[in-house]
Amino acid sequence: MQVSVESLGNLERRLTFSLPADRLESQVGGRLREIARGAKIKGFRPGKVPAKVIEQRFGEQVRAEVLDGLLREGFSNAVRQESLQIAGNPMIEPAAAEGGELAYVATFEVVPDFGDIDVAKLNVVRHTAEVADADIEAMIENLRLQRRTWNPVERAAATGDAVEIETWSQIGDERIPAEGVERGATVIGSGAMFGAIEDALVGLKAGDEKIAAIDFPTDWRVPQFAGRTVEVHLKATQVSEPVLPDVDAAFIKSFGIKSGDVEQFRSDIRSNLERELKGALMTRLRREVGEQLIAAYQSVEMPPKLVEGEARDMARQTVEQARRQGRNIEAPADAYLTFMDSARKRVLVGLLVGEIARRNQLMLDPRRLNETLKLIASTYEEPQQVIELYRNDPQLMNSLQGRVMEEQVIDWIAERAQHTEQPLSFSEAIRQ
Repeated sequence: MQVSVESLGNLERRLTFSLPADRLESQVGGRLREIARGAKIKGFRPGKVPAKVIEQRFGEQVRAEVLDGLLREGFSNAVRQESLQIAGNPMIEPAAAEGGELAYVATFEVVPDFGDIDVAKLNVVRHTAEVADADIEAMIENLRLQRRTWNPVERAAATGDAVEIETWSQIGDERIPAEGVERGATVIGSGAMFGAIEDALVGLKAGDEKIAAIDFPTDWRVPQFAGRTVEVHLKATQVSEPVLPDVDAAFIKSFGIKSGDVEQFRSDIRSNLERELKGALMTRLRREVGEQLIAAYQSVEMPPKLVEGEARDMARQTVEQARRQGRNIEAPADAYLTFMDSARKRVLVGLLVGEIARRNQLMLDPRRLNETLKLIASTYEEPQQVIELYRNDPQLMNSLQGRVMEEQVIDWIAERAQHTEQPLSFSEAIRQ
C-alpha cells in the first residue's frame, strides 16, 4: 500500500493512501453470495434468487459496509506504517486513483510531543472516607421522607409542609392567567417551585391569601416573567404536615428485602453507600490528577480542531441541561468560545492519559471491567438484563471500557506520584 504524509501545521497532517479496487469488488461479491444463499424474497425459492435481484436489493448497502471496513483497516495500517499517534477522528475523502487503485486522503490531527512524562514529580492530594453508622441512619431518614404521607393541619405552614395553592400574577396591566387561577402544590423548601414563592408560603394557613413581589431571573422559562418583578397573588387552600413511616418489616420489604430484617436492610444500605463513595472518591482523584497534569504540561500546544470540537460539545450540553431545568436559553453561534479554556484542559488531560497508557503499555483489566459492570447492574432491579444489554451493545461497552481504562491510568499515576492523604466525612466526599 502506497502511503504519503504531508504536514499542514504543527499538529495537522494529510495522509494519502490507496486500496486495491479488486479487493473491494471481491469482498462485495462474497458478501452478496452469502446473502443470496439465505435470502427470502417473495416470488423466489430460498437460495434461488437471481444475482441481479440480490445486487439491486442489497448491493448499495453491502458496498458501503465493505468500503467502510476497508477504509478503517487501510487507514489504521497507514497510521501504523508511519508511526503516527492520532488525536480525534480523521476526515477521509476520495482522491484521484490510478491503475486499479482506490485512493483516499485523510486529514487529521496528531498527539503533541509531551517529552518526558515523569508522574513521580506530581503531587496529588488523595482523599479518603468511610461510611459511618451515622451515614446509614441519615439514609434511612431520607428513605422515610420518600415514603412519607401527609396529614392536613389548621396551623400556619412551615418549612417541610406541603401546601396546595391557587395563584395568579400581575405584570403592569397584564394579568396571568387572564381569567381564573392556576392551581399547584409544593413542599416548602423542596425547590419544586421558585424558591421565593415557596418562602412566601411560610406562615399561611388554609384559606389565607397573600401578594408577594417576586423577582424572576432573566432566563426564567416564562418569557413574560423573565427579568421582571411580578406581583404573585397566593392563596393557600390546604396545608399538610408530613407523617413518616416506622422502620418496620413492611417498610423494609417495600425496598425489595423479602425477609424484612432490619440488619439486612442496613447492610444493603451500607453496600450502596460504599459504592457511591467509591465513585465519588474516584471523581475527586481524577480531578486532582488532572489538575496536576494541566499544571505540568499547560505549555504544550493542543490540536486546535479537537479543542474546538470539545468546546462546542460543552456548549451544547450546557444549553441542553438548562432547557431540561426549565430555563429558556438561546445560545449564539460563538457560544463555544466561552468554553475554549475548559475544553483545552479537558483535551490535554485526555491526551496525556492516553499517552501514559501507551508508553507504559497499560492494558484494560478484564476483571476490573467486569466488576464495574456488575456494580452498575446492581443498581437496577434486573442486574443480569443490564449486563446483557452492555455486552450486546458495542457503543455502551466501548464507553464503559474507556471509563474503566481511564480510571486504571488515574490510579497508576496516583500510585507513582507524590501524594498526601486528606480524610473526609462521607457527606463531604460525595459533595462535588
